Amino acid sequence: MHPFFRNQHRAFFSVLLSFALAVSLLSSSALAWQQSTGAAAAVAAKPAPALTPAERKAARVKLETIRDVTSTLSSPQFEGRGTGQPGADRAAQYIADRFAKIGLKPAGENGTYLQAIKFKSAQVMATTSVKFGDAALKHGEDYVILPPYNSEVVDVSAPIVFAGYGVVSPELKRDDLAGLDLKGKVVMIVNGQPDGVDAAAWKRATNPQARGLNIFGKGAAAMIVAGAGSGAQPYSLIANYLSRRRVSLASQPAMPFTIPPILLASDAAIEKAFAGSELTYAQTLAKAKAGEAVSRELGKTATLALRIKREETTSSNVVGVLEGSDPKLKEEAVVYSAHYDAYGIESDGRIFPGAADNALGVGTITAVAEAFVKAFPKPAARPRRSIIFLAVTGEEYGLFGAEYWVAHPTWPLDKVAADINFDGIGTEVYGPVKRVVGFGAEHSDLGPVFEEVAGATGNIVSPDPMPEENAFVRSDHYAFVKKGVPALMLLGAPAGDEKVWIARAKKWMETDYHSPSDTVKPDWDWTGPQTLAQMGMVIGLRVANAEAMPTWKATSPFNKPRVVPKPN
Repeated sequence: MHPFFRNQHRAFFSVLLSFALAVSLLSSSALAWQQSTGAAAAVAAKPAPALTPAERKAARVKLETIRDVTSTLSSPQFEGRGTGQPGADRAAQYIADRFAKIGLKPAGENGTYLQAIKFKSAQVMATTSVKFGDAALKHGEDYVILPPYNSEVVDVSAPIVFAGYGVVSPELKRDDLAGLDLKGKVVMIVNGQPDGVDAAAWKRATNPQARGLNIFGKGAAAMIVAGAGSGAQPYSLIANYLSRRRVSLASQPAMPFTIPPILLASDAAIEKAFAGSELTYAQTLAKAKAGEAVSRELGKTATLALRIKREETTSSNVVGVLEGSDPKLKEEAVVYSAHYDAYGIESDGRIFPGAADNALGVGTITAVAEAFVKAFPKPAARPRRSIIFLAVTGEEYGLFGAEYWVAHPTWPLDKVAADINFDGIGTEVYGPVKRVVGFGAEHSDLGPVFEEVAGATGNIVSPDPMPEENAFVRSDHYAFVKKGVPALMLLGAPAGDEKVWIARAKKWMETDYHSPSDTVKPDWDWTGPQTLAQMGMVIGLRVANAEAMPTWKATSPFNKPRVVPKPN
C-alpha cells in the first residue's frame, strides 16, 4: 500500500476510535447504577464486631463540610472545573487552601499542594458555521465534528453528493460510488443496512476505514455521516458528548498529517440537505433500505466554516498528607482519592457544574481529612501509617490526573498501602445511606475490612448491580490497581424500596449526568454522604493501623506486586 493511503487508513481508524471512545464514555462507572434487577438485590452483611470506642470517636465526619465543599465547587464561580480552564485552577487552589486550613501538610511538588500536569485542549468555537444551501445548522444539535481536530481553520464550500451507504464491495457486487465525481465534493453517507443482505458480508463492506479510504481516496473534501446512533444511544446523546471541548495529555503525539473533516448530522439536518430535491431524505432512506440505488448529486451546496480553538494548558492534582505516628510505618500511606474536574465551560457559555459527579466526592474526602486531623490532634496518637488526600484533575477525559500521579508519584508507590476512591452519580444523597457497594472488594484483603466496617456501622453490603459494566476499571482507583495497589470505590444508596431510588438514578442519568443540570438539589439528604464518609474513614483507619499492607487475592486478575520506583 502506498504510504499516503496507509496514513489515510490510520487516520480514519484513529477518528473512528475517537468516536468509539466518545460513545463508550456514555457507559462510565456511573452506569452501573442505571439498572438493577431482583437478581442484584442487596444481601445482608455478615455479623461483624462493633466499632471500637476510638473508631466511633474518630469517625465524626462533619456533614456541613461535605455540603459546603460540594456546594462551593459546583457554584458558578468555578465554571465547571474544566481541565485546563481557569475554573479548574481556582478549584485546585480552593482545595489546597482547605487542606492547609485543615492542617494537612503539602504533598505535591516543590513544597506545595499542587502537582502540575500539561494538557492539550481543542474546542469548537461559537463562530463555527455549517449550512446546507441556505439552511444554517446548529452545532451540537444538528451536527458535530468528529475528533481529532487537525486544523484550527477549515473552509469548504462544495456541492453535496449523496453516496448511499458508501459501500464498495466486489463480494456484494455493489458500488455506491459508481459514476459519482467526488473530487472536491462534500460526500454524505448513511449508516445502516439494506434488507436481504448477508450480515457478515455487509459488516466487512462497511468497515469504517474502508469506507473512509474509498471516499477520501476519490478526493472528497469532507464527509457527513447520517444515521449515527441507536435506540440505546440516540444521536442526541452522542452529539451531547462529541460537541464538547476535548482534552488530552500534552505528551500525546499529534497526528503528523491532516484529513478532511467528518461530521455526524441529525436526521432533521439531513432532511434540509434534501429539501427541494426529487425525494426527501426519508423517502431516499426507504429506497436504500429496499436495496435500490440512491446515490446522486443533491443539487445543493454545503458550506463549512469550522473554527477550532487549540491550546496548551496546565491543570493540577492537589495532594495533602497527614503524617503517621509509627517511626517505620509512617513511610507507608493510605490514599483517599476523588476527582474534582467536570466538563467546564463551553464556548457557547454552557457550564457543567458536576455537583454529584464529582464535587460530592471531593467534599467527602475533605470531610474525612478534617475528621482525621481533629480526631488525632497529637502526632503521637495518629494512625500508624500516613494518610494521603488526593484530588485529581482530568478524570472525565481519561483518568489523566490519577494516571499521571501513579506515573509521577509524590509518594513512593510501593509504599502506598491502598486507595479508597469516591466517585459516583450521587445515589448517596437520595436518603440516609444503608446500602453500600464496595467495587473491588472481592479482589483483595480490603474486602473483609469493608464487610466488617459495613456490618459494624449498620449498613448492608450490596453486590455490584451490573457486573457486566466492569465499573471497577472505570474510575481513578483503577490507575492504582494497574500499579499493583489494592483499591476500593465506595458507592452508597438508601434503604427501603430499591425501585424508588433506582428510578431516580435512571432519571438522573437521562437528564443530569454530565450535563449543565448536575447541580446541588434542595432535596439532597446530606446524611447519606456523611455515612459513606464515616465508613470510608474507618476502613482507612484500620488499614493504616494494620501490621501489614493489604494484599491481592491469589485468584484476582489484578494480582501483581506494587510498582517499585526506579533508582535515580
